Amino acid sequence: MSLNDVLYALWFFVPAGFANATPIIVAKWPLLRAWQTPLDFGHNYRGKRIFGDSKTWRGLICAAIVGLTMFALQQRLATHMGSFSTYLQTAKYTSLPLLTGLLLGAGALIGDAAESFFKRQRNIAPGHSWFPFDQLDYIVGACLLMVPVVVLPFKIYLLIVLSWLFLHLFFTQVGYLLHLRERAV
Repeated sequence: MSLNDVLYALWFFVPAGFANATPIIVAKWPLLRAWQTPLDFGHNYRGKRIFGDSKTWRGLICAAIVGLTMFALQQRLATHMGSFSTYLQTAKYTSLPLLTGLLLGAGALIGDAAESFFKRQRNIAPGHSWFPFDQLDYIVGACLLMVPVVVLPFKIYLLIVLSWLFLHLFFTQVGYLLHLRERAV
């Protein structure tokens, strides 16, 4: 594995990383605040909410749009990245379909919702950490949803998981220290 492989893993997954943070941001926007329809429409499975109130259509749709937008922006920037541009050209990054960004964004939120389902079934309260699943859910979801469109080398998937897991833990801690989050992990 080379430094360019690590940079590619970080670069490739940026749309999913931004998408994962999107629901928290758009929930505070005045025009979107009222749109709180839960993904599960309030239904239960085995006496427990399927996903819960915090997993909304607003978050999923906005995350997909953010993923698509970030991916499109990255494709435009890919030719202006100095020597890394050569690596991106070799990986055929700029020829990937824009659908990739949409799937990364939506997949991040679908992975989070799936993990939320299992938390509810295990009686883990919303907002409480379930390590390491809370940190991996969006990564696995995004990678799985984009597979029909893009298949990456195994080493890139491994680097995505490791680097984005670390980044997630780091930024969660920063958010806690800045009093933006109630819990550290």
